[in-house]
Amino acid sequence: MKKQILIVAMMVISSAIQAQEPPKHKGPPGMEERLKRTKEVMQKEVQPSVVQLQAMESTFKTFFTAADKLRKYNPPSPPPPTDPKVKAAMNKLVQERDESIKKILTADQFTKYKTAAKKMQPHRPGEDGPPPRN
Repeated sequence: MKKQILIVAMMVISSAIQAQEPPKHKGPPGMEERLKRTKEVMQKEVQPSVVQLQAMESTFKTFFTAADKLRKYNPPSPPPPTDPKVKAAMNKLVQERDESIKKILTADQFTKYKTAAKKMQPHRPGEDGPPPRN
């Protein structure tokens, strides 16, 4: 009887171990995931109209596409600083994106957008302050 209980227990444990999901892919989120998260945060924080949200999505898609191209030229490495040329180009992209968003939103919404955008930025090693909360 003890052997049967032991065998059943081992079967239950082994099936529980096999039923677990494999770990998800580590790495940066894809375009769709970033757009989805951005949309969620903007809807919550900025509360844009449907038309404003669509225009913002288009702007962010353009921004993410260009940013991904820049990152290909600056592959991840140990924490040395980003190449100044890439950093300048990224800052220009951010500025262009924000100018485009500013034309879409009201002044109050744009203020909320700037706060939300800071929350969405990933924490970089070596920067002061704690990482942003999700």
